[in-house]
Amino acid sequence: MSTARAVDGRTARAQRTRAAVVDALLQLINEGELRPTAPRIAERAKVSLRSVFQHFTDLEALYAAATSREIEIIAGLVEAVPSDEPLAARVDAFVTQRTRVLEALTAVSRASMLQEPFSAELRNGRDELLARGRAEVAKVFRAEVEAAPEAEQKELLDTIDALTTWSFWEHLRARQMLPVKRAQAVMTRSLLSVLQS
Repeated sequence: MSTARAVDGRTARAQRTRAAVVDALLQLINEGELRPTAPRIAERAKVSLRSVFQHFTDLEALYAAATSREIEIIAGLVEAVPSDEPLAARVDAFVTQRTRVLEALTAVSRASMLQEPFSAELRNGRDELLARGRAEVAKVFRAEVEAAPEAEQKELLDTIDALTTWSFWEHLRARQMLPVKRAQAVMTRSLLSVLQS
């Protein structure tokens, strides 16, 4: 019995250490360190550098765990937007929620862009987030997409999807230097002009 408890205790400690390392990586990125080093991650997690590499055999393993954690965090920010509301109300609710999600994703997305060419795990995470975002768009604006001529439905969905991705948001916030409320207004106007045409 005591051996089983000791094994359970070691397993729980290992899980806590792994979680601390992943959380440390995400915290450092969200604080502006887009390429935190292993020593910085260990210091923030309050573990030894050796522990980092005991729990994550390489950067890909750490990226995989961090990607899963970030997807969990983002999923917690998403609530179903009622699909039976009038278009203007749906766009408003959707853009308000999407703003929250995109702002939360910004630091991690910027950091990921630096490493994506070299990391299959980060590319997979990016693709999963894009797929989830597109699925939400398709659900919220299903009526408008289905009301379009069949030959134009995919193009309409592609357009709505593009206008609500982090890349578009980053252009508004970082390139055009718009504050959140102005960027939100631009996204709202863009969606309404596409969906009401």
